[in-house]
Amino acid sequence: MNTIHTQPLYNTFARRNLHFTQGNGVWLISDKGQNYLDFTSGIAVNVLGYTHPKLIEAIKTQAEKLWHISNLFESPEQESLAARLCANSFADKVFFCNSGAEALECAFKTARRYHYTLGQPKRFEIITFEGAFHGRTLATIAASGQKKYLEGFGPKVCGFIQVPFDDEKALRHAINKNTAAILIEPIQGEGGLRTVPYETLKKLRKLCDENQLLLILDEVQTGIGRTGKLFAYEWNDIMPDILTLAKGLGGGFPLGACLATEQAAKAMTPGTHGTTFGGNLLGIAVSNSVLDIILEPDFLNHVQHMGNKLQQGLLSILNTYPDIICAIQGIGLMMGMQCTIPQNEVITALDNEYILSVGAGHNVVRFLPPLIITEEEIYEGLHRIEKAIAYLSQTNKKK
Repeated sequence: MNTIHTQPLYNTFARRNLHFTQGNGVWLISDKGQNYLDFTSGIAVNVLGYTHPKLIEAIKTQAEKLWHISNLFESPEQESLAARLCANSFADKVFFCNSGAEALECAFKTARRYHYTLGQPKRFEIITFEGAFHGRTLATIAASGQKKYLEGFGPKVCGFIQVPFDDEKALRHAINKNTAAILIEPIQGEGGLRTVPYETLKKLRKLCDENQLLLILDEVQTGIGRTGKLFAYEWNDIMPDILTLAKGLGGGFPLGACLATEQAAKAMTPGTHGTTFGGNLLGIAVSNSVLDIILEPDFLNHVQHMGNKLQQGLLSILNTYPDIICAIQGIGLMMGMQCTIPQNEVITALDNEYILSVGAGHNVVRFLPPLIITEEEIYEGLHRIEKAIAYLSQTNKKK
């Protein structure tokens, strides 16, 4: 037995030297008793913040009934949540899983199987876009196509073709007789809060229709109200064939879902896909409570209003400190600052002002506060952000 004391966890996370013991609303309390304003939401997960009484009651109530019963048996609870998701989206069918990566795996299989049952087994390639992030499984890192995630894991899973972001010519050139689907995030989260232009999404839908392809939208980060609509695609006059969800769907409880039209999902027959824990009854109960609140009249209007306040405040800070910030990007409560200095310096300065943020590609710092945030808390967050940026600006000028 190895008696040398070492860190027992895999060293796969560059963890910040912060330890939180409790949360309340949009606030987190550290082991040192310090209050942090959380503008990460567990990376867009805790849409209703921390210790929300309705979510606590939902999980307590369900825990006293059943935790897990297996997908061997009927699940009225899953059917009820699926019906709500379908009633409020384009979808006819839902597959529940545990995470965004699993939702994407289901989407890949759904798209491939769709063409297979049409007698086109060679149509399995999925076109994705530079800067995308779709997960950490072997298939999803292949879909993302980023070298830093692929390195060291052997041959890349075949069937994923990357094209430059918003390059119609390259996209048209990539479509061939083996193409099954196009996969895109309406707003790239990890990719730096880059929003896919409205006209681009319209063209993608048209290209899919013209070439008998399925359009898959990855809304793992943008879904469940993050942009001010239940789904980001609602900002555009298009509908996908398949959509993936997770993060906010469970409000902090691990839950993912793949939504699809009847046509796209018809080939997913018994035995073609499965999961042990997907649709866990605790997660379903919590998710139903999340939807109860997100679908309340005016809740999404609140998100839009808070998003506008956050954006206006960040633009004001940009105008004051262009030596530190060069752009503000995003929609709703999914905003980012593109920085002129290394993002880690900005994140550390924000930590020092007791406001939490998260990095993204293209040297962007993301702000993803819980959707329940108040106007007062938005202004408090902006005050702390400006203090951090002012400090960095002063420091930068002294160099």
